[in-house]
Amino acid sequence: MTDLTVRVTDRRDVAEGVFALELTALDGVLPQWSPGAHIDVVAEGVGVRQYSLCGDLAGQQRWRIAILHEPAGRGGSDHLFGTAHVGTELRVSVPRNNFELEPAPEYLFLAGGIGITPILPMLAAATAAGARASLYYGARTRAHLAFTEELGGYPRVNLVPQNESGLLPLAELLADTTATVYCCGPEPLLAAVEAEGARRGVTVRTERFVPRPVDTTVDRAFEVRLASSGQVLPVPANRTIVDALEAAGVAIVTSCREGTCGSCETKFLEGEVQHRDSVLTAAERASGDTMMPCVSRAISDVLVLDL
Repeated sequence: MTDLTVRVTDRRDVAEGVFALELTALDGVLPQWSPGAHIDVVAEGVGVRQYSLCGDLAGQQRWRIAILHEPAGRGGSDHLFGTAHVGTELRVSVPRNNFELEPAPEYLFLAGGIGITPILPMLAAATAAGARASLYYGARTRAHLAFTEELGGYPRVNLVPQNESGLLPLAELLADTTATVYCCGPEPLLAAVEAEGARRGVTVRTERFVPRPVDTTVDRAFEVRLASSGQVLPVPANRTIVDALEAAGVAIVTSCREGTCGSCETKFLEGEVQHRDSVLTAAERASGDTMMPCVSRAISDVLVLDL
């Protein structure tokens, strides 16, 4: 997963419970990135976490990420909150983008809480391209809204603190819209946007850093066959495809193991897949040629992977 080491050169609070880190390369320049990209960050002893790049697109000298500190969360943000200070070195991946900004004349951006991070560079890029871009950004209170000073430089930004204005008016915003819609935020917002978009016939592009809720009580065993060798591997009901591959000594790139980062995307040649990732769009799933073996499973008895 890890490809380079960076140094924290600045740290500041950008909202209640949210801190931003500026990262620079130890030598040379950082890899280029595009709006919607994220990097994997190693939280030593805890695991790997994904954070959206949210700084200046033009600069290759520094990256910026912002982290929601969740003391009762899975441990990654709490570890970085306590250890990632100015001068600290972090192991990270090169940028990866599963949330690309597609060219369009008009955009509607919807964000909740820390979900503003991938949206912020999207807003900047859309505005620079001359597109009409509107943002509706919600959080529990005004103090929980991040980067409000930067957002104030754009003409169609609507800040929606829940304690003052309620939830984002999704039905109103998605009614008859012709804009290209992007959304990032907590699961209740994403689920609500996707449901409203489906009712309205509007395609909504979303990104998750926490896996979709999945019922695993109905999991069943199946087999995976490797196209290159013909080797057949059993996948028990309580193991993942990645588990089975690694146990057999088959190399596969993984990172989050939750279906959110996209690093393990693998082509399959035969069989039927139950997609459980939070990366592939409905259209990509319908095309039927790639899957995330860290979480997705086979519906058929045998699944043939292009490995």
